[in-house]
Amino acid sequence: MNKFSRLVSFAKPYSHYWPKYLAVVILAMVFGVLNFAFIAPLLQVLFSSDDILQVKQLPDFTFSVSYFKEVFYFGLLSIKNAYGALGSLVFVGLALTLASFLANLFKYLGYRVLNSMRANVMRNIRSALFDKITKLHLAYYTTQRKGNLLSVLSNDVNEVQASVVASFQVIFRDPIFVLGNLAVLFYMSYQLTVITLITLPLSGYFIGLVSRKLRRKAVEVQSLQGDLMSIIEETVSGSRIIKAFNAQKYVRGRFAKVNTAHRNALKQATNRQEMAVPLSEFFGVTIAMLIMLFGGMMLLSGTSTLSVYEFIMYLAFYYQILVPAKDMTKAYANIQRGMAAADRIFDILDTPVGITKAENSVEIETFAREIRLEDVCFAYNDELVLKHINLTIPKGKMVALVGPSGAGKTTIADLIPRYYDVTSGAILLDGIDVRRYQPKSLISLMGIVTQEAILFNDTVKNNIAFGLDSVSDDDVVEAAKIANAHEFIMHMEHGYSAGIGDRGVRLSGGQRQRLAIARAVLKNPPILILDEATSALDTESEKLVQDALYKLMKNRTSIVIAHRLSTIRNADCIVVLQEGEITETGTHDELIKKGGIYKKLCDLQTFT
Repeated sequence: MNKFSRLVSFAKPYSHYWPKYLAVVILAMVFGVLNFAFIAPLLQVLFSSDDILQVKQLPDFTFSVSYFKEVFYFGLLSIKNAYGALGSLVFVGLALTLASFLANLFKYLGYRVLNSMRANVMRNIRSALFDKITKLHLAYYTTQRKGNLLSVLSNDVNEVQASVVASFQVIFRDPIFVLGNLAVLFYMSYQLTVITLITLPLSGYFIGLVSRKLRRKAVEVQSLQGDLMSIIEETVSGSRIIKAFNAQKYVRGRFAKVNTAHRNALKQATNRQEMAVPLSEFFGVTIAMLIMLFGGMMLLSGTSTLSVYEFIMYLAFYYQILVPAKDMTKAYANIQRGMAAADRIFDILDTPVGITKAENSVEIETFAREIRLEDVCFAYNDELVLKHINLTIPKGKMVALVGPSGAGKTTIADLIPRYYDVTSGAILLDGIDVRRYQPKSLISLMGIVTQEAILFNDTVKNNIAFGLDSVSDDDVVEAAKIANAHEFIMHMEHGYSAGIGDRGVRLSGGQRQRLAIARAVLKNPPILILDEATSALDTESEKLVQDALYKLMKNRTSIVIAHRLSTIRNADCIVVLQEGEITETGTHDELIKKGGIYKKLCDLQTFT
């Protein structure tokens, strides 16, 4: 129930909904009760030859049901005396029609209020999920399958909308209708109503038993749905490799296995969900039969306080309870299924952000002196990948990180902008721990080009100007020229307004990388982090882009990760890493003279 309250809390502030909603629901209930209250006088007009009620004069005013009842019967008797039974019938019919119109009008107004509430709840849930996903630290994504995240954002949110949020009408309106009709039943005959109250909890227990089992099965359904999304996403992303290795049969078999398991779990969950309504209807009819038997015995024995017409009206009111009670039962079953999806949503919303802003965080607008790593250690899942790193990167210098794969080069580059926090030690920027800076202002000092060019399904211009406000077209073009991208952009059909497709699929690998470099150029940051920035370029493009990068890095602090050692020959300092430790530092010529690991790497690349 706590999670349900959290879902409802996404509709805040409630002041927009509850006063209006409660008002229209109460009015709908009152006119709904009147709608069925006219059954008894209607039957009396049709089938009774006696006066309906001997109310010869208007009663004194009291705010009670009896007063309004006697006023109605006084008016009905007056019309019967003036216009006969047909006039009375028309009067009752018009009163019934008016009550029905008003009851349904206020129901509709209630729907409108709830529709606004439902729409706002879903918008706020999606916004909260998306905001949280953009705030989560990178380590979270290394332990999660992309398909599961997509499943939560699409399928689980839709499941909550279709089950929990769609049930708001039943949850918030129908209990008022049930209580209102029960109050009328108690007023008419408390003896018969006691039977209802005794037997209802028993039916509720069995229905609840089925619904609780439904929630457990729904968790399995949602989990398998996430597995299906993961397989689909991996298949689409890896379609080239699947075809290259003739692995279509393998991936189809993998999908079929999970798809069959999902079908079986979904079938069982749906069967249990559909069981709730027949059970509710069966128990409702059983209770109605007991009421008819007990009420009939009272009528036959003369001990009943109800007339035959009033007993029929009593049964009509009882069936008015059955409909919302059945809807509430179905809604409860739906909610149990939807709460399984809500669990997965709240698992994401409750995940700690990881990289948090310090309480007394400070802004940083300029980079003045140096970046210093002091005895830095870092571990992935308790496995130490950086060991006591000590390194100083002065302002305006180019520092290259080299070494075999897995040595920790990219990890160092990720620690400086605080994609991760160090396990021990500290990274100081101008003498202050980066954890004390506001994350947004810290990252604003840095331009980053990763080994994989991350582009978005947007235009060329918007990818280059990504994350920047008020960028002129001339600035975008100039950045593209520096990155050696302007020429191929102008050959595209719509130039800078051309769409590049999902992840830049319409571009070659080298073109994608040059757009990523142009994006870093346009940001014009004081610190550059280049993680294999030229790895996807052909020889000619590499030389042009490398020359442009040299100009860009002039008087800037640059951290360059390179496997292709020819690209970092002119670095001010080359840092050689192996197994998470610094083994050598120096310029290219100094390291060649040492004849250590760096020279061996150069020899392997036939570097001259």
